[in-house]
Amino acid sequence: MKNIIIDTHVTGTRVCVVENGNLVDFAIEKTNSEKLVGNIYKGKVVNVLNGMQAVFVDIGLEKNGFLYGGDICLDGKMISHNGTNAPEKLPLKVGDVIMCQILKDQFDSKGPRLTMNISLPSRVLVMEPFVDYIAISRKIDNEDEKARLENLVRNNRFDNSGYIVRTEAETCSEEEIISDIAELNERWQNIKKDYISCPKCSLIYSEGDLVVRAVRDFMRGDIDKIIVNDMGVCKMLEAEFSCLFGKKKDMFEVYTGANTLTNHYNLNLQIEKLLKRVVTLSNGAYLVIDKTEALIVIDVNTGKYVGDKNLEETVFITNKIAAVEIARQIRLRNFGGIIIVDFIDMNNVEHRDEVLRILEQELKKDRLKCTLVGMTDLGLVQITRKKMRSRLMDIMLQTCPYCEGDAYVHSVEHVIMTIRDYLYEIFKDDTIQAVKLTVNPIIFSKMFALNLFEKELATVWENLRIYLIPDPLYHLEKYTCERVRSSVIELPDNAKLLY
Repeated sequence: MKNIIIDTHVTGTRVCVVENGNLVDFAIEKTNSEKLVGNIYKGKVVNVLNGMQAVFVDIGLEKNGFLYGGDICLDGKMISHNGTNAPEKLPLKVGDVIMCQILKDQFDSKGPRLTMNISLPSRVLVMEPFVDYIAISRKIDNEDEKARLENLVRNNRFDNSGYIVRTEAETCSEEEIISDIAELNERWQNIKKDYISCPKCSLIYSEGDLVVRAVRDFMRGDIDKIIVNDMGVCKMLEAEFSCLFGKKKDMFEVYTGANTLTNHYNLNLQIEKLLKRVVTLSNGAYLVIDKTEALIVIDVNTGKYVGDKNLEETVFITNKIAAVEIARQIRLRNFGGIIIVDFIDMNNVEHRDEVLRILEQELKKDRLKCTLVGMTDLGLVQITRKKMRSRLMDIMLQTCPYCEGDAYVHSVEHVIMTIRDYLYEIFKDDTIQAVKLTVNPIIFSKMFALNLFEKELATVWENLRIYLIPDPLYHLEKYTCERVRSSVIELPDNAKLLY
């Protein structure tokens, strides 16, 4: 069974794709974070560097966006094919006003990557108004089906706009695909109208929040249910994806249990492991994952596994298991750019080829484009993965205030979510009337300022009391909880009742 689990909370949203209890895809988004990728802006050119084939554009954000010369569109057409062979002198000048879309998130000191090749995705299609071609997902293998879908889209498109037919189109009726084309065209016409009327350096169109994007991108024919913990979110999804609801009446489910959604499906431990440097494999071997400024490095080690036959067989078995887990970790942690894998050395050429075949097969499960470049002379395997949004560690971790950037601690929001999960477990005991929770002062202030447990205290914790006690000696991630089973409570002077 394969489900999409959507856990929404005041601090943010977590989306888990779970197959037979195992986490196979994961996405997270903070409530207060800017959602940039896919947004369309009316930008103003502030600098043109012909020597670097680069244009810098003010789109109203803190950092100017970067527009590569091959992604420039002139008079409604791209000036180069697939972002290559751009002219030496770029056809833009300082002061020009352009429509542009964020292609990649801003990372570290770099501003967002822009393109003028606008792309509008739906669950079935991706519309590209400035190109004139029909592309079919590589995951659709049947040539007759490819031809059918191409002809269907070509015969029903507007203004010779380009389209990418997504894998999900294979399971859709012709009426659904035609309806999708019409909806995308209407969206594009509205964007063009808004572009004319809106001021310079401003947002025209927003891609939407994680809930909608996740259902759109993760929803495939093998998904059995979409489970959420909020009735409002469920109704919104039913309206947004009415085609799914029409196919299967029980597709959407609202979880109303006393536990958190991720706790109920035993996902918290799996999510926590995604932040660990060391990943243990099923046979006792392990991976070590390190991040550098330029790339991600994954090292394979035999660990406790000693095998049964000989060294070559032991190494071969370990590398095969590692290949499957590496592809999974790349997908779950949302690694992008260059990834280098150091498998354990194999002398047998057939073994090396088999490990690469398994790795390539597993990488095909990724919804983002992954390319297995091959193995270097030193035995290092090179992988590239499309880089769009922030890595998981950049969202769930923050720079450590104690070591000033040499390592990381959990973000404030993540610590509070952990406390919430812990309190759900505590309050399963009906004899508990209150708890005294001692936390770091930063956590203390944040919990009061943002009313983060307002929903729980109005429902499942309605008759319970939570007293918060700030302690400056506590590490940001540390907290302790004292259970109270009587009506008489001794509290320090700085204790405060939550709400």
